[in-house]
Amino acid sequence: MDHFTYQNGVMHAEDVPLPLIAEAVGTPVYVYSRATLERHARVFREALAGVPDKLIAFAVKSNPNLAVLRVLGATGMGADVVSVGEMRRALAAGIAPEMIVFSGVGKTAAEMVAALDAGIGQFNIESEEEGVELAEIAAAKGMTAQCTLRINPDVDAGTHDKISTGKADNKFGVPISEAGQIFGTLAKLPGVNLRGVAVHIGSQLADLAPLETAFEKLGALVAALRGAGHTITHVDLGGGLGVPYRVGEVLPEPAAYGAMVARVTKDWGVKLIFEPGRVIAGNAGVLLTRVVRVKRGIKDPFVIVDAAMNDLARPALYGAYHHFEAIEPKGARMTANIVGPICETGDTFAMGRECDALQAGDLAVFRTAGAYGATMASSYNSRGFVAEVLVDGDRFAVVADRIEAGAIMDAERVPEWLA
Repeated sequence: MDHFTYQNGVMHAEDVPLPLIAEAVGTPVYVYSRATLERHARVFREALAGVPDKLIAFAVKSNPNLAVLRVLGATGMGADVVSVGEMRRALAAGIAPEMIVFSGVGKTAAEMVAALDAGIGQFNIESEEEGVELAEIAAAKGMTAQCTLRINPDVDAGTHDKISTGKADNKFGVPISEAGQIFGTLAKLPGVNLRGVAVHIGSQLADLAPLETAFEKLGALVAALRGAGHTITHVDLGGGLGVPYRVGEVLPEPAAYGAMVARVTKDWGVKLIFEPGRVIAGNAGVLLTRVVRVKRGIKDPFVIVDAAMNDLARPALYGAYHHFEAIEPKGARMTANIVGPICETGDTFAMGRECDALQAGDLAVFRTAGAYGATMASSYNSRGFVAEVLVDGDRFAVVADRIEAGAIMDAERVPEWLA
């Protein structure tokens, strides 16, 4: 459920009509619903009621907006970060450092130092080499880094190849066949307290079976590590639970996920860490856009909107689907190609899509754009960066300014020898 609904024939975000936001802020603009964010956070936590000891750490990469993080932090969520920039955003949003988990395969020495100095709660180590480097850095500072070792369980998540992270040929984690040896090596090093293991097999998962398989493998590994004399107190189960992008699409509910987790992990005796992102933020946001013009096509007309692949990259990157609908539908329908103004054929949101009949000047939205939307934006074609708005009941605020192309150009320099 989300809080983007039609009232008197006009789509609203909670109690704010979207045309009001378009008039005040311009288009394209991302619009987030505070009530939806809070509801999804609550539903996810309630789904894990059967897990007695847990930390739910929002995957900041899915939506790093400071206002969004402030809303989610207030619900009791921590943060899963993959860069020092994301860590600083989480801290700036008021999330306690001990509730921050630092993941990612490419942590630099400078990032490790910054995270240690910030006092973050956990590092998820992605390789033996990374673990050795972190241990050396922490020991030199007279500190001990709290860590888990990320395992690659060689489980196909059944998702798009670009967002699969748990197969043997993916770059993440250490092979499960080598996990015991690597864990033993790292656990002996001063500077780290290797207290558990972590796993994450992919994003937008539509089936719980691969997750259950990965978790069962992880449970067996925990037993083996304990059998070898290691103390295991924490297990990070990652995220990846999918959300419906298409009308009528059915995906596993958080309640079913929570029941599966409680059943599989009931005898582990550890603190479980979760890293939800899309399932919290995805349906909490839309990309509001205006039709520039409708152009005749050979078969179907082209509905050209002012949003583009630089604002919402997922369709161009993954062929991803986003439901598209008018803000003030009149009842008529059309079949159209929905495209943006970027000088790339890839700047195409949909081909041959049945949608509300639209004409120049009409407003429309791309649904389920609250995750992996604005955070993946670029300034390609010198278009600048899209604005972001947060709605709270009958009020709204700009929570990320539109960065015009001129402001980006102002940050560039022509060397004297080209003058």
